[in-house]
Amino acid sequence: MTTTTVEHLDVLIIGAGLSGIGAAYHLRRDHPQRSIALLEARGATGGTWDLFRYPGVRSDSDLYTFGYAFKPWRDEQSIAGADRILAYLRETAAENGIDALVRFHSEVVAASWSSEQARWTVEVLHTDTGERTTLTCGWLFCAGGYYRYDQGFTPDLPGRERFTGPVVHPQHWPEALDTAGKRVVVIGSGATAVTLVPALAETAAHVTMLQRTPTYVLPVPAEDALANRLRRLLGEERAHPLIRRKNIAKSQFIWRFCQRHPERARALIRWVNTKQLPEGYPVDEHFNPPYGPWDQRLCAVPNGDLFRTIRAGTAEVVTDRIATFTETGVLLESGRELPADVIVTATGLNVQAFGGIRLTVDGAEVRLPETVAFKGMMLSGVPNFAYAIGYTNSSWTLKIGLLCEHFTRLLTHMDAHGHDSVRPVPRDADMPTRPFLDFGAGYLRRSMDSLPRQGDRMPWLTSTDYRSDVKLLRADSVVDPELHFSSRVPVPA
Repeated sequence: MTTTTVEHLDVLIIGAGLSGIGAAYHLRRDHPQRSIALLEARGATGGTWDLFRYPGVRSDSDLYTFGYAFKPWRDEQSIAGADRILAYLRETAAENGIDALVRFHSEVVAASWSSEQARWTVEVLHTDTGERTTLTCGWLFCAGGYYRYDQGFTPDLPGRERFTGPVVHPQHWPEALDTAGKRVVVIGSGATAVTLVPALAETAAHVTMLQRTPTYVLPVPAEDALANRLRRLLGEERAHPLIRRKNIAKSQFIWRFCQRHPERARALIRWVNTKQLPEGYPVDEHFNPPYGPWDQRLCAVPNGDLFRTIRAGTAEVVTDRIATFTETGVLLESGRELPADVIVTATGLNVQAFGGIRLTVDGAEVRLPETVAFKGMMLSGVPNFAYAIGYTNSSWTLKIGLLCEHFTRLLTHMDAHGHDSVRPVPRDADMPTRPFLDFGAGYLRRSMDSLPRQGDRMPWLTSTDYRSDVKLLRADSVVDPELHFSSRVPVPA
């Protein structure tokens, strides 16, 4: 199969979802002279919000902070479904001419850096035709998130082949699947499971959420009453930054409170759960995790919909382990059997760093576990490569916005000083390192050995604190002693 070299671009953005659209906006605003394109492996924009089609799919972060700082969220619902989020993303792309820059069915499979040419050579697979083409670019900006789009994670479930009904992973929800009037068992306890259960319970005969370990679950209003009042009083444009600051402060306060006072936070969450559940409900069995609040992501349920379905008797939570699937359901280690017509494995994601792209620098393969993250946006020893990974303890987009701002400031500095390449290099080659993200979610623990590392000090830490990142990425200089700039042509003195 032949490979054709098509063109050269200044910046190539990988992914046309939330992060990719945000990166394109900042580049067009701050560097309109640069040529850019977004390569999207699928046939539509929107990333996660176009991929996931399971019932009830929504954000568990408020859209005033999950949305962009530069575009107000105008919907009455602050916790919104995928359809509204997708419409918002596509409207943003259309308003800013970004949709015209997207090249669909274009999967980046490999990229090689040449220091002599100060450019990347990028191999692209066109997933609709099987053709391969090659692009060159000055910068690669990876905005594809950190999980595999082609497959979700399903653990080894004993006896799965015995079950006579459909077994479905939410990441690949069949369009024709009808759960109305049926008994559904949802295996899992994370954000996807707590979203699915109340949505399925609207029409199913009964829904059981089967969990091995409880998760912290908090009810939140689907609408932000104060935000809606401010929008009516001040108008969308003036109210948006105020609402955003309010919600950032609120989420940061909750996270810090949980980190500093875990036992008090645990007791408060338990009290809220008790108020939401039927009298005498075994709260400690089903809603009291063995870890501290925010050691893993805290699940938000709009208007307490999960608790409402439990009170109504249309759904239940069972905490147990699976012994085996049977022909008609799931047999638990306790001896109880859960009857089911449909089983949903809401068991998580498969992490894949940077879309699984094979990176080489001057002929040497980049081994991600041997690299260290610089400011949470670049990799040690890898020139002109940036990536967008958002927060795990807050709205994803809050960090994406800061990273994009910092990236465009870095390009401005390089233009002013005649630099065409830059790479982070640790001053201490033996700097102690630890896992890429300080987060205990199972999908990350399973993949730590395949991810980059982070160091023991700034700028080699992957910060999860918005206030610290505002200083690091927005206020502080882009210049750093451990960031090495270079130029192919010497700059005159």
